[in-house]
Amino acid sequence: MFLHYSPFWLKLLYSSYLWRVPTQEKKLYLTFDDGPIPDVTEFVLDTLQQFKAHATFFCIGDNVRKYPAIFEKILQGRHSVGNHTYNHLNGWKTNDETYLANIDQCTRQLNTHTTLFRPPYGRIKPSQAKAVSIDKKIVMWDVLSGDYSPDVSPEKCLRKTIRYAKKGSIILFHDSLKAQHNLRYALPRVLGHFGAAGYQFEVLPMW
Repeated sequence: MFLHYSPFWLKLLYSSYLWRVPTQEKKLYLTFDDGPIPDVTEFVLDTLQQFKAHATFFCIGDNVRKYPAIFEKILQGRHSVGNHTYNHLNGWKTNDETYLANIDQCTRQLNTHTTLFRPPYGRIKPSQAKAVSIDKKIVMWDVLSGDYSPDVSPEKCLRKTIRYAKKGSIILFHDSLKAQHNLRYALPRVLGHFGAAGYQFEVLPMW
């Protein structure tokens, strides 16, 4: 069970994290977690290109190691990337030394400038967040598509994403095998819906 949106009290409690981009312009910020992987990430890139949209990919370092050509396609498409740890670690279940070393390992693997970090599962201890925030912006989300959940149908994934997205929303999808069924249905329809309403899809700014 989860919420498709981040409640205001959570944003207030963790106000130093980035939940949405403050803007009155018709801009949305698509983000994709857990890639790059063959086929799914390539589908995302092709779909974004079709709609002339840009996005931010929070990459797992080990996937970048395994699929460097797909990672290079992300960069060539003028998308931005962020750190998602090297092994998709849950900060709540990992000691600080191991967690921070894993982030550094991902940084070396990305080998490109980024100040963006998203904790896997959105779970990070205050002590870890304090260390990470020295040189990175912790990025959460305003809208959770739920594409990864077997309890969410493709239609619900689309409907909830459209319902809760607004100007400046950071929308979370996953370029993963677990999410691909819902992703393949919802992503082009989200792009089409908001594109027809005059929205632009942009990369997250570096903070």
